Amino acid sequence: MNQKLLMTCSGAAAALVLFAPSAFAQSSVTLYGLVDTTVRYLSNADAKNGGQIAMGEGVETPSRWGLKGTEDLGGGLSTVFRLENQFQLWSGKLDNSSNQLFQRQAYVGLSSQQYGTLTFGRQQTPFFEMMGNVYDPMTVGDFWQDSYVYNPVGPFLTTNSSVKYSGKVGGLQVEAMYGFGGVPGSVGENSMYGFTASYGFGPLSADVGFQQNDVSGKKFNIVNVSTVYSFTPTLKVLAGWLHSQDNTGLADVDMQQAGAPKLLRVSPNRIDDSFYVGSTWQVTSPLALTAAAYYDHARNAATLGGALGGGINYSATLLAEYSLSKRTEVYGTVDFTRGNGAFLADYPGRNNQTGIAVGLRNLF
Repeated sequence: MNQKLLMTCSGAAAALVLFAPSAFAQSSVTLYGLVDTTVRYLSNADAKNGGQIAMGEGVETPSRWGLKGTEDLGGGLSTVFRLENQFQLWSGKLDNSSNQLFQRQAYVGLSSQQYGTLTFGRQQTPFFEMMGNVYDPMTVGDFWQDSYVYNPVGPFLTTNSSVKYSGKVGGLQVEAMYGFGGVPGSVGENSMYGFTASYGFGPLSADVGFQQNDVSGKKFNIVNVSTVYSFTPTLKVLAGWLHSQDNTGLADVDMQQAGAPKLLRVSPNRIDDSFYVGSTWQVTSPLALTAAAYYDHARNAATLGGALGGGINYSATLLAEYSLSKRTEVYGTVDFTRGNGAFLADYPGRNNQTGIAVGLRNLF
């Protein structure tokens, strides 16, 4: 009898082991990324107004790889994480000066089907996520000529030691983020906070947002209002306004291209109002066209002579992308930009540039 009982228990144990995967939470880890590079001609690329031909980053997407995962905890709750690196395809180097392995993102959190997602770590700000994923026609491009309006906020697009919430109710999507400054005796110093609220109604989607960063007690603020209208599933028009105020002195330097002259001073209160308009059109299944125009009016900005003054910069970009497969595409782009006043400090040579590039992108 004991032998029969032992055999019965052994069989039950074997069955439990055999079917154990269905009794425990489901989990997954995904390796993903993309590789993208261009060969580009740029006019007036140095102080002698020489042209440059070089290999560099993609027009819209820097090369990256990452790991993302989720574990189902039951009841609509799951654990999520993401680790995302950015690198230079043409050199193999990390695409930052501080040797951060996961420059773009490194976070862990909890996601609820009912209540939204709460994450902790190094994360992209709500402003960057919404502009890069939805509202900017060039998805916050990589060339200076089609991303200069974002340069003042460039150092603040990703935040360390941050907690972020994302949730959606009907057509309303809300994201809010707080970054801990970590300074003893001061809760606010080197901290950040920001939020976006977007709402979709039929073919129209609109977004408003605010972000404030503290740098050693000095503030950088940005406000954005953006919209997208889909005339058809393949044709969209995008437009928006960005307003920034910088008391940190970083915006003047961050606006400059490589090779631009060194500034004699920086502004303690630079203000930029930027406007953009663009369109994306999926002409055929493999062919997509994008057109974008940007305009920035700077006030109280650093000038070449060391004074503070105003300036205007504007640019236009055309991009054609052709898919060779679901994961591979080739593209060509041409852009033109011109500035005056304070923006003369941002050009290595003459106050205008033309860029022409071809590129190849593969996703995995």
